[in-house]
Amino acid sequence: MGTEPYSQSGGMVMSNAGSTLKTLADVVRETAPAEMVADGLLTVVGAIAAGATRVDGLTRRAALAGVLGDTGETNVQGEIVQVLDAAGTDAFVNSLRDCGAVAALACEELEEAVFVSDAADHPYLVLFDPVDGSSNIDVAVTIGSIFAIYRRTDDAAVTDASLLRPGREQCAAVYVVYGSSTVLVVATEGRVDGFTLDPASGEFLHSHDQIRIPAKCAAYSVNEGNQGNWHPEMQAAVAELRSDFGLRYVGSLVADFHRDLLKGGIFLYPGDVKSPAGKLRLGYEANPLCYVAEQAGGAGSTGNERILDVQPEILHQRTPLIVGNADVVQRVVARLAE
Repeated sequence: MGTEPYSQSGGMVMSNAGSTLKTLADVVRETAPAEMVADGLLTVVGAIAAGATRVDGLTRRAALAGVLGDTGETNVQGEIVQVLDAAGTDAFVNSLRDCGAVAALACEELEEAVFVSDAADHPYLVLFDPVDGSSNIDVAVTIGSIFAIYRRTDDAAVTDASLLRPGREQCAAVYVVYGSSTVLVVATEGRVDGFTLDPASGEFLHSHDQIRIPAKCAAYSVNEGNQGNWHPEMQAAVAELRSDFGLRYVGSLVADFHRDLLKGGIFLYPGDVKSPAGKLRLGYEANPLCYVAEQAGGAGSTGNERILDVQPEILHQRTPLIVGNADVVQRVVARLAE
Protein backbone atom coordinates (compact mmCIF):
# COMPACT_ATOMS: atom_id res chain seq x y z
CA MET A 1 0.00 0.00 0.00
CA GLY A 2 1.80 3.13 -1.13
CA THR A 3 1.64 6.74 -0.05
CA GLU A 4 1.55 10.00 -1.93
CA PRO A 5 4.79 12.00 -1.63
CA TYR A 6 4.51 14.67 1.06
CA SER A 7 5.21 18.26 0.05
CA GLN A 8 8.53 19.60 1.33
CA SER A 9 8.37 22.87 -0.58
CA GLY A 10 7.36 24.81 2.53
CA GLY A 11 5.87 28.25 2.27
CA MET A 12 3.26 30.01 4.36
CA VAL A 13 -0.27 28.61 4.36
CA MET A 14 -3.42 30.54 5.25
CA SER A 15 -5.47 28.83 7.95
CA ASN A 16 -9.26 28.81 7.95
CA ALA A 17 -9.11 31.34 10.79
CA GLY A 18 -7.30 33.77 8.48
CA SER A 19 -3.85 33.54 10.12
CA THR A 20 -0.72 32.64 8.19
CA LEU A 21 1.10 29.58 9.51
CA LYS A 22 4.40 27.95 8.69
CA THR A 23 4.47 24.41 7.36
CA LEU A 24 6.29 21.42 8.82
CA ALA A 25 8.94 21.80 6.12
CA ASP A 26 9.47 25.47 6.99
CA VAL A 27 10.06 24.87 10.67
CA VAL A 28 12.30 21.81 10.33
CA ARG A 29 14.39 23.61 7.72
CA GLU A 30 14.76 26.67 9.95
CA THR A 31 15.31 25.04 13.34
CA ALA A 32 17.00 21.65 12.90
CA PRO A 33 20.81 21.51 12.88
CA ALA A 34 22.06 22.64 9.48
CA GLU A 35 24.09 19.49 8.83
CA MET A 36 21.02 17.33 9.40
CA VAL A 37 18.88 19.43 7.09
CA ALA A 38 21.64 19.19 4.47
CA ASP A 39 21.87 15.39 4.63
CA GLY A 40 18.18 14.57 4.55
CA LEU A 41 16.40 14.98 7.91
CA LEU A 42 13.66 16.98 6.21
CA THR A 43 13.21 14.14 3.73
CA VAL A 44 12.82 11.62 6.56
CA VAL A 45 10.33 13.79 8.46
CA GLY A 46 8.46 14.39 5.20
CA ALA A 47 8.23 10.63 4.64
CA ILE A 48 6.79 10.21 8.14
CA ALA A 49 4.28 12.99 7.42
CA ALA A 50 3.25 11.26 4.19
CA GLY A 51 2.65 7.98 6.00
CA ALA A 52 0.80 9.79 8.78
CA THR A 53 -1.48 11.47 6.25
CA ARG A 54 -2.32 8.04 4.85
CA VAL A 55 -3.02 6.60 8.32
CA ASP A 56 -5.09 9.67 9.20
CA GLY A 57 -7.28 9.06 6.16
CA LEU A 58 -7.79 5.41 7.07
CA THR A 59 -8.50 6.26 10.71
CA ARG A 60 -11.11 8.88 9.90
CA ARG A 61 -12.94 6.50 7.57
CA ALA A 62 -12.34 3.46 9.82
CA ALA A 63 -15.26 1.09 9.19
CA LEU A 64 -15.83 2.64 5.76
CA ALA A 65 -12.20 1.92 4.83
CA GLY A 66 -12.37 -1.64 6.15
CA VAL A 67 -9.71 -1.18 8.83
CA LEU A 68 -11.66 -2.27 11.90
CA GLY A 69 -10.93 -5.56 13.64
CA ASP A 70 -7.92 -7.86 13.44
CA THR A 71 -6.25 -9.85 10.70
CA GLY A 72 -6.27 -13.12 12.65
CA GLU A 73 -2.46 -13.11 12.64
CA THR A 74 -0.01 -12.70 15.51
CA ASN A 75 3.04 -10.41 15.30
CA VAL A 76 6.56 -10.92 16.65
CA GLN A 77 5.44 -9.38 19.96
CA GLY A 78 2.86 -12.17 20.41
CA GLU A 79 0.02 -9.69 19.88
CA ILE A 80 -2.97 -9.98 17.56
CA VAL A 81 -2.38 -7.85 14.46
CA GLN A 82 -5.11 -5.27 13.86
CA VAL A 83 -6.03 -4.47 10.26
CA LEU A 84 -4.90 -0.90 10.85
CA ASP A 85 -1.55 -2.17 12.17
CA ALA A 86 -0.90 -3.86 8.85
CA ALA A 87 -2.06 -0.86 6.80
CA GLY A 88 0.01 1.56 8.90
CA THR A 89 3.08 -0.65 8.65
CA ASP A 90 2.76 -0.71 4.85
CA ALA A 91 2.29 3.05 4.67
CA PHE A 92 5.34 3.94 6.76
CA VAL A 93 7.64 1.21 5.44
CA ASN A 94 6.91 2.30 1.88
CA SER A 95 7.32 6.02 2.52
CA LEU A 96 10.53 5.66 4.55
CA ARG A 97 12.07 3.03 2.27
CA ASP A 98 11.40 5.09 -0.84
CA CYS A 99 12.37 8.53 0.49
CA GLY A 100 16.04 8.15 -0.45
CA ALA A 101 17.58 9.07 2.91
CA VAL A 102 16.96 6.01 5.13
CA ALA A 103 19.54 3.20 5.24
CA ALA A 104 17.50 0.83 7.40
CA LEU A 105 14.31 0.76 9.42
CA ALA A 106 12.84 -1.44 12.12
CA CYS A 107 9.18 -1.72 13.02
CA GLU A 108 7.36 -3.12 16.03
CA GLU A 109 5.16 -5.20 13.72
CA LEU A 110 8.02 -6.77 11.70
CA GLU A 111 10.24 -9.53 13.06
CA GLU A 112 13.27 -8.41 11.05
CA ALA A 113 14.68 -5.02 10.10
CA VAL A 114 14.31 -3.67 6.56
CA PHE A 115 17.66 -2.80 4.99
CA VAL A 116 17.48 -0.25 2.19
CA SER A 117 20.97 0.97 1.24
CA ASP A 118 24.51 1.13 2.62
CA ALA A 119 25.25 4.20 0.47
CA ALA A 120 26.59 7.28 2.23
CA ASP A 121 23.69 9.37 0.94
CA HIS A 122 21.32 7.26 3.07
CA PRO A 123 22.47 8.49 6.50
CA TYR A 124 19.42 7.80 8.66
CA LEU A 125 18.06 4.85 10.66
CA VAL A 126 14.44 4.81 11.85
CA LEU A 127 12.73 2.61 14.47
CA PHE A 128 8.97 2.98 14.79
CA ASP A 129 5.62 1.82 16.11
CA PRO A 130 3.27 2.40 13.16
CA VAL A 131 -0.03 2.39 15.06
CA ASP A 132 0.12 2.66 18.83
CA GLY A 133 -3.16 1.74 20.53
CA SER A 134 -4.66 0.32 17.33
CA SER A 135 -7.10 -1.91 19.23
CA ASN A 136 -8.86 1.33 20.19
CA ILE A 137 -9.74 2.17 16.58
CA ASP A 138 -12.91 0.09 16.83
CA VAL A 139 -14.28 2.48 19.47
CA ALA A 140 -12.90 5.75 18.01
CA VAL A 141 -10.38 6.36 20.82
CA THR A 142 -7.20 8.36 20.13
CA ILE A 143 -4.28 6.38 18.67
CA GLY A 144 -0.83 7.34 17.37
CA SER A 145 2.48 6.58 15.65
CA ILE A 146 5.99 6.87 17.19
CA PHE A 147 9.43 7.24 15.52
CA ALA A 148 13.05 7.24 16.73
CA ILE A 149 15.53 8.73 14.24
CA TYR A 150 19.29 8.10 14.35
CA ARG A 151 22.15 9.16 12.09
CA ARG A 152 24.63 6.52 10.99
CA THR A 153 27.99 6.75 12.70
CA ASP A 154 29.99 5.68 9.62
CA ASP A 155 29.62 4.44 6.06
CA ALA A 156 30.02 0.77 6.96
CA ALA A 157 27.42 -1.80 5.96
CA VAL A 158 24.24 -1.51 8.01
CA THR A 159 23.34 -4.55 10.11
CA ASP A 160 21.04 -5.38 13.01
CA ALA A 161 23.79 -4.15 15.35
CA SER A 162 23.59 -0.72 13.70
CA LEU A 163 20.07 -0.38 15.11
CA LEU A 164 20.94 -1.36 18.68
CA ARG A 165 21.79 2.11 19.93
CA PRO A 166 20.90 3.81 23.21
CA GLY A 167 18.21 6.45 23.00
CA ARG A 168 20.59 9.28 23.91
CA GLU A 169 22.09 8.91 20.42
CA GLN A 170 18.84 9.88 18.68
CA CYS A 171 19.12 12.98 16.54
CA ALA A 172 15.34 13.46 16.38
CA ALA A 173 12.08 11.84 17.39
CA VAL A 174 8.55 12.18 16.04
CA TYR A 175 5.14 11.08 17.19
CA VAL A 176 1.70 11.55 15.67
CA VAL A 177 -1.65 11.72 17.49
CA TYR A 178 -4.81 10.80 15.56
CA GLY A 179 -7.64 12.20 17.65
CA SER A 180 -10.02 15.14 17.51
CA SER A 181 -7.31 16.61 15.29
CA THR A 182 -4.17 14.99 13.88
CA VAL A 183 -1.02 16.43 15.46
CA LEU A 184 2.58 15.59 14.52
CA VAL A 185 5.25 16.46 17.10
CA VAL A 186 8.93 16.77 16.14
CA ALA A 187 11.80 16.92 18.63
CA THR A 188 15.40 17.81 17.80
CA GLU A 189 18.08 18.75 20.31
CA GLY A 190 16.65 21.33 22.69
CA ARG A 191 13.44 21.94 20.77
CA VAL A 192 9.95 20.38 20.42
CA ASP A 193 7.30 21.67 18.01
CA GLY A 194 3.79 20.51 17.10
CA PHE A 195 2.03 20.61 13.74
CA THR A 196 -1.67 20.10 13.08
CA LEU A 197 -2.87 18.50 9.85
CA ASP A 198 -4.98 20.98 7.87
CA PRO A 199 -7.52 18.96 5.86
CA ALA A 200 -8.00 21.85 3.42
CA SER A 201 -4.37 22.12 2.31
CA GLY A 202 -3.17 18.64 3.28
CA GLU A 203 -0.25 20.27 5.10
CA PHE A 204 0.93 19.91 8.67
CA LEU A 205 0.92 23.51 9.94
CA HIS A 206 2.88 24.88 12.90
CA SER A 207 0.43 24.99 15.81
CA HIS A 208 2.54 24.36 18.94
CA ASP A 209 5.70 26.46 19.17
CA GLN A 210 8.64 25.30 21.29
CA ILE A 211 6.69 22.99 23.59
CA ARG A 212 7.79 22.77 27.22
CA ILE A 213 6.21 20.53 29.85
CA PRO A 214 4.41 22.82 32.33
CA ALA A 215 6.26 23.17 35.63
CA LYS A 216 3.25 21.90 37.56
CA CYS A 217 2.29 18.25 37.22
CA ALA A 218 -1.46 18.06 36.66
CA ALA A 219 -2.17 14.32 36.56
CA TYR A 220 -0.81 10.80 36.66
CA SER A 221 -1.54 8.14 34.03
CA VAL A 222 -1.35 4.43 34.84
CA ASN A 223 -3.51 1.34 34.49
CA GLU A 224 -4.68 0.96 38.09
CA GLY A 225 -6.24 -2.37 37.15
CA ASN A 226 -2.73 -3.89 37.18
CA GLN A 227 -1.87 -2.81 40.73
CA GLY A 228 -2.37 -6.31 42.13
CA ASN A 229 0.69 -7.38 40.14
CA TRP A 230 2.88 -4.39 41.09
CA HIS A 231 5.75 -4.72 43.52
CA PRO A 232 5.08 -3.12 46.93
CA GLU A 233 7.38 -0.17 46.20
CA MET A 234 5.41 0.69 43.05
CA GLN A 235 2.11 0.32 44.87
CA ALA A 236 3.36 2.79 47.48
CA ALA A 237 4.65 5.22 44.85
CA VAL A 238 1.34 5.23 42.97
CA ALA A 239 -0.58 5.64 46.24
CA GLU A 240 1.38 8.86 46.81
CA LEU A 241 0.61 10.06 43.29
CA ARG A 242 -3.06 9.24 43.86
CA SER A 243 -3.11 11.45 46.96
CA ASP A 244 -1.60 14.43 45.11
CA PHE A 245 -2.89 14.26 41.53
CA GLY A 246 -5.95 13.31 39.52
CA LEU A 247 -5.94 10.16 37.41
CA ARG A 248 -6.17 10.69 33.64
CA TYR A 249 -5.77 7.47 31.65
CA VAL A 250 -6.77 6.93 28.02
CA GLY A 251 -5.07 3.58 27.48
CA SER A 252 -3.25 4.68 24.32
CA LEU A 253 0.39 5.50 25.13
CA VAL A 254 0.65 8.39 22.66
CA ALA A 255 -2.62 9.92 23.83
CA ASP A 256 -1.62 9.84 27.48
CA PHE A 257 1.89 11.09 26.74
CA HIS A 258 0.64 13.94 24.54
CA ARG A 259 -1.73 15.19 27.22
CA ASP A 260 1.00 15.01 29.87
CA LEU A 261 3.44 16.84 27.58
CA LEU A 262 1.04 19.73 26.98
CA LYS A 263 -0.63 19.94 30.40
CA GLY A 264 1.92 18.43 32.78
CA GLY A 265 1.78 14.89 34.08
CA ILE A 266 3.49 11.56 34.55
CA PHE A 267 2.85 8.30 32.69
CA LEU A 268 3.77 4.95 34.23
CA TYR A 269 3.85 1.45 32.77
CA PRO A 270 5.97 -0.40 35.33
CA GLY A 271 7.36 -3.87 35.30
CA ASP A 272 5.48 -6.22 37.61
CA VAL A 273 5.52 -9.77 38.93
CA LYS A 274 4.05 -11.06 35.65
CA SER A 275 6.29 -8.98 33.36
CA PRO A 276 9.42 -7.93 35.26
CA ALA A 277 11.03 -6.52 32.12
CA GLY A 278 7.99 -4.38 31.34
CA LYS A 279 5.66 -4.48 28.37
CA LEU A 280 6.49 -1.40 26.25
CA ARG A 281 9.15 -1.55 23.54
CA LEU A 282 12.40 0.28 24.28
CA GLY A 283 13.32 1.17 20.70
CA TYR A 284 9.91 1.91 19.22
CA GLU A 285 8.07 3.57 22.12
CA ALA A 286 10.14 4.42 25.21
CA ASN A 287 13.24 5.88 23.57
CA PRO A 288 11.51 8.29 21.17
CA LEU A 289 8.95 9.50 23.72
CA CYS A 290 11.60 9.97 26.40
CA TYR A 291 13.72 11.90 23.90
CA VAL A 292 10.75 14.20 23.28
CA ALA A 293 10.16 14.54 27.02
CA GLU A 294 13.78 15.45 27.76
CA GLN A 295 13.93 18.08 24.99
CA ALA A 296 10.77 19.61 26.52
CA GLY A 297 12.22 19.68 30.05
CA GLY A 298 10.90 16.35 31.30
CA ALA A 299 12.51 13.02 32.14
CA GLY A 300 12.12 9.30 31.50
CA SER A 301 13.24 6.33 33.58
CA THR A 302 12.92 2.57 33.82
CA GLY A 303 12.60 3.01 37.56
CA ASN A 304 16.30 2.17 37.93
CA GLU A 305 18.02 4.21 35.22
CA ARG A 306 17.48 6.88 32.62
CA ILE A 307 15.67 5.32 29.65
CA LEU A 308 17.96 7.01 27.13
CA ASP A 309 21.03 5.38 28.73
CA VAL A 310 19.77 1.80 28.31
CA GLN A 311 21.91 -0.15 25.86
CA PRO A 312 19.52 -2.40 23.87
CA GLU A 313 20.56 -6.01 23.47
CA ILE A 314 17.84 -7.10 21.05
CA LEU A 315 15.70 -5.27 18.50
CA HIS A 316 12.34 -5.89 20.18
CA GLN A 317 13.53 -5.30 23.75
CA ARG A 318 10.90 -4.38 26.32
CA THR A 319 11.20 -1.97 29.23
CA PRO A 320 9.31 -0.48 32.16
CA LEU A 321 8.54 3.21 31.57
CA ILE A 322 8.07 6.25 33.81
CA VAL A 323 7.99 9.54 31.86
CA GLY A 324 6.78 13.10 32.34
CA ASN A 325 7.51 16.00 34.70
CA ALA A 326 11.13 15.59 35.77
CA ASP A 327 10.60 16.30 39.47
CA VAL A 328 7.73 13.82 39.75
CA VAL A 329 9.63 11.14 37.80
CA GLN A 330 12.57 11.63 40.18
CA ARG A 331 10.22 11.41 43.14
CA VAL A 332 8.83 8.06 41.97
CA VAL A 333 12.31 6.70 41.22
CA ALA A 334 13.47 7.70 44.72
CA ARG A 335 10.44 5.97 46.24
CA LEU A 336 11.20 2.78 44.31
CA ALA A 337 14.78 2.79 45.63
CA GLU A 338 13.69 2.77 49.28
